[in-house]
Amino acid sequence: MRVGLLGLGRIGAFHAATLAAHPRVDELVVADADGARAAGIAAGLNAGVGDPFDADAVVIATPTATHAELLTRACAQGVPVFCEKPVAPGVEDTVRVLKAARRSGVVVHIGFQRRFDAGYVAARDALRGGELGTLHRVHLVTADPAPPAPGYLPLSGGIFRDCHIHDFDILRWVTGREVDTVYATGANRGEAFFAEAGDVDTSAALLTLDDGTLVTVQGSRYNGAGYDVRMELAGTLRTQTAGLGARAPLSGVEGSGPPDDPWPDFQARFAAAYIAEIDAFLSAARGDTGSPCTVQDALAALHIAEAAELSRREGRPVRMAEVVQ
Repeated sequence: MRVGLLGLGRIGAFHAATLAAHPRVDELVVADADGARAAGIAAGLNAGVGDPFDADAVVIATPTATHAELLTRACAQGVPVFCEKPVAPGVEDTVRVLKAARRSGVVVHIGFQRRFDAGYVAARDALRGGELGTLHRVHLVTADPAPPAPGYLPLSGGIFRDCHIHDFDILRWVTGREVDTVYATGANRGEAFFAEAGDVDTSAALLTLDDGTLVTVQGSRYNGAGYDVRMELAGTLRTQTAGLGARAPLSGVEGSGPPDDPWPDFQARFAAAYIAEIDAFLSAARGDTGSPCTVQDALAALHIAEAAELSRREGRPVRMAEVVQ
């Protein structure tokens, strides 16, 4: 299989190495706005530099603002495509890509890597298999060890669209339920550039699912102990937690100290999941399976993020019907 890759930043370079080592990939062609970077990475991986769309499948890891155009191009050319989240910065362009994907029938896989993490998969299996009993409560955490660069914030869409969209996607995937109501808030406890960008550095939300299950979501850009991402599912028979491993940056007053090597960032924490995600995409591109995470899935998560941001700004609960047209 000949695979093209656009974008060779941190996650793009990781995908390039994964693709170059994959047994199904016979040829890898890369491209980046920085030609020297593309040439250097290609040389190190014995890959080529050229048109990534002249391939059997294409992987997009470019900046967010370019995603919709590139996804639409892949659909028009009939090339199976993987794209890092989000599909687009806003709902309108996401819907446009969704329509293009449906018209073309092309496999489109949007990158929500938590679906391929062993812990989240096990939690889903336990819940769906009845091991937890009746689900009563879910708690989700996404906490970065340090804030992003100030220039990134105005382009990020805010903490709910940028970070918590992963929580919203995995919530739907694990529980199989839809969100009915969102009540979100946030605070600025750190640098002034968050408020200047209209964003917050600390977030919380209460979601009610369509079966009445309560979900709490918590986030931070200042979790100095390390990268902390968890999901807790509390049922009538058992409570299951994904992300509560030896490297989770937590300590207890009862004597359990912090780990010596906490997760430093999302790429380290989900390295195995990113590799499994690319493998799943290649299987879908070959026609062995369907898309494991569709544009419709990405739109559903974005709608929840839109509701959360609206709730935060207006200080009130928001029904999903207000944002889903």
